[in-house]
Amino acid sequence: MAPTPFEPARDIPSLTGKVALVTGGNAGIGKATVRALAYHSPKAIYLCGRRHEACEATAAALRQETGYESIVVLDMDLSSLKSVKTAAAAFLGRESRLDLLFLNAGVASVAPTLTKEGYEAQFGINHVGHALLTQLLLPVLLATQAASTSGGDVRDVRVVLTSSNAAFAGAALPRGGLALDAMRTPDPFAPFTLYAHSKLANALFARRLAADYPSLSVTAVQPGVVKSDIWGKGAGGFFSLIMRTVMRFVWVDIDEGAKTQLWCATAKRSTSTKPGHTGDAGVVSGAFYVPVGKLQPYKGATAKQELVDALWDWTTEELAKHGGPGWA
Repeated sequence: MAPTPFEPARDIPSLTGKVALVTGGNAGIGKATVRALAYHSPKAIYLCGRRHEACEATAAALRQETGYESIVVLDMDLSSLKSVKTAAAAFLGRESRLDLLFLNAGVASVAPTLTKEGYEAQFGINHVGHALLTQLLLPVLLATQAASTSGGDVRDVRVVLTSSNAAFAGAALPRGGLALDAMRTPDPFAPFTLYAHSKLANALFARRLAADYPSLSVTAVQPGVVKSDIWGKGAGGFFSLIMRTVMRFVWVDIDEGAKTQLWCATAKRSTSTKPGHTGDAGVVSGAFYVPVGKLQPYKGATAKQELVDALWDWTTEELAKHGGPGWA
């Protein structure tokens, strides 16, 4: 008999007492993720975004829709590492635990530009900003997991990175997979290559984080081709127009697109430590999942350990230049 398809309303267990944080929570699958979590009564959900008024409007609408009041707006601009540090400090000033971290926000096909600290925008937002946020929140993630007790307070901390099948698109990636030395210029490659490069970084980062911190469950996901604003008009070019036109015929809605990251954050955790193992059908830390909850084996650039290590070392060095605390 085929397994019953995952449905968040039915299959997400009670989240009572848990704290969740969702970057990019004001739109797209981030908004759908916040909505789905709200129906399961966590202690708090932090909705992160750079446009305060838009985030407050989304939070207010979701509170009214779900009847859940504990949605907290957290101002965070991932293109500014200073903003990321401020947001993390604000969160840590309010909370002593973090159970579910969704590194969901992302951009694609933006006009060639640099982040505040001088990184290519797609890489800086999709990877560097999230890496700093992870570094800043890692101590509370580890402390939350370590607080599990035999008396019934079982902690199960999850980190989910929203990646893309573009990470596996070898022909779209720079030669060799990573081009870290080029990430200080605004347009070293075509827009989709820059997007694929940033999504490869998400997958590689998840692999190393999972390996270094085995007490946590860390996964990367492809949400599907989702009807969202990510393929915006920012680039103003033919590529962006083509993407928006093609996607119109194949995309899924945001609630469907959110299912895989919700599954990775709430389904039972596998007892296996091997990302290629699917025997018990649980969530395997370090693995990559496609809709809905199907394991995608690493291949091509995503499978290269030398790229995992190169990205980690480069990221650690870059974050240290901007006051990153290092890895716990």
